[in-house]
Amino acid sequence: MEMAHSIVVTATEASHIMCSMFIMRPIGIVCSPYTETSQIPKGCGARHDAEGALEILPEFEQGLTDIDGFSHLYVIWVFDRVEGYELMGTPPTDSRPHGVFATRSPRRPNPIGLSVVRLLGREGRRLRVAGVDMLDGTPILDIKPYLSSVAAEELRRGWLAEAEEQGSL
Repeated sequence: MEMAHSIVVTATEASHIMCSMFIMRPIGIVCSPYTETSQIPKGCGARHDAEGALEILPEFEQGLTDIDGFSHLYVIWVFDRVEGYELMGTPPTDSRPHGVFATRSPRRPNPIGLSVVRLLGREGRRLRVAGVDMLDGTPILDIKPYLSSVAAEELRRGWLAEAEEQGSL
């Protein structure tokens, strides 16, 4: 597919972009059994079965209307206990370093996390979920219904597929 137009960024524009700040405020917090990062299962094959809750702030409760019709949700959240970032890192699933954007490392330029959870039920502003992989008290930025239009045979797993084949997990 051809792009309609290309983008050329001047040094001045790049400087402006680099100085831009986006102010986001949490819509709620995660209630999780995990209080330390070492407690969260990591790596390929890690099972994320833990149950928890997404506690939504009162002013956003109306936004939960009709959410209980979905089986799974995307949760966008903040790695609020991480400082700094590394552009290269060695994940627990491989012995080789990879770029931060090819991993799920918490040490990112913008410390934003993304998880898929199973919705077990709604009780007012509280969403009971399974598949929690966040720390207790983690700020939630957004919730969206999980929808995927990518067929399983079209998905590629990048370096993870190779690591799985080599048994380096």
